[in-house]
Amino acid sequence: MDNNAIIAGHVKDLAARAYQNDYTTHSDFLSLSECQVALETVRKNGGSVQFQTFNGVRYCFIGGYEDAERRIMCFLPSYMTERELIASENENGSILGCIKVEAVNEKFADELGHRDYLGALMNMGIERSRIGDILCSKDSSLAYIFVMKDMEETIAAELTRIKHTTVKATIVPPSMCDIRPSFKEVNGFVASLRLDAILAFVYHMSRSAAQELVSRELVFVDGVTAVSPGYDLKEGSRVSVRGHGKFRFIGQTGNSRKGRLAIAVNIYD
Repeated sequence: MDNNAIIAGHVKDLAARAYQNDYTTHSDFLSLSECQVALETVRKNGGSVQFQTFNGVRYCFIGGYEDAERRIMCFLPSYMTERELIASENENGSILGCIKVEAVNEKFADELGHRDYLGALMNMGIERSRIGDILCSKDSSLAYIFVMKDMEETIAAELTRIKHTTVKATIVPPSMCDIRPSFKEVNGFVASLRLDAILAFVYHMSRSAAQELVSRELVFVDGVTAVSPGYDLKEGSRVSVRGHGKFRFIGQTGNSRKGRLAIAVNIYD
């Protein structure tokens, strides 16, 4: 059984248990592509993505902050709203945890990035699905790591060193994290909403160069390898390009007098 089939089966099981027992059920952290599989499962099995319902229960995604990439799919009991769940989890819930990590002696600390924090956790034997987004400060002095709640104490106790830096890991409420991915909004005009046209605009390259990136399988849309440069990007799509960076397509904002499309994108630092 491939991974997509496993996720689809898990989503159906979570929804069924939430409906039958009227309590909250949830997945581990899902990647962008896995979230898409979960949503496609809802669509194909009589659920509503628009109203966030499946098998007679409501669902939502949480990840510690509004624009999180890695998210947990939660199915809600009849007595709880999405807002209530998020408010509870942001303070001290039972599903989502958060670890604040900072150097014990900042003067002698390495410059630590996302890969360093993730590597340290993986070296502890923690599965990727148990780890959410990792948000690092620009000066690399601290980071917040979203994790499954039942991993908090283990990580806080055992994460003491990253590369050559001695660190202190502290359990904090997710609401304490005040770091967000930084980006700049860029506006411009393109001939169409095709992937290659928008790649060419964002990275200041020719359409043929953008098509070459796609053909070399270096472009990912919502975590899935792009297979066609002619794919029309949808509002909110997240695009990453190996060696170039990532951006979020906000959408079309208008038209020029010459018929070109005005668009806006958030380009991440």
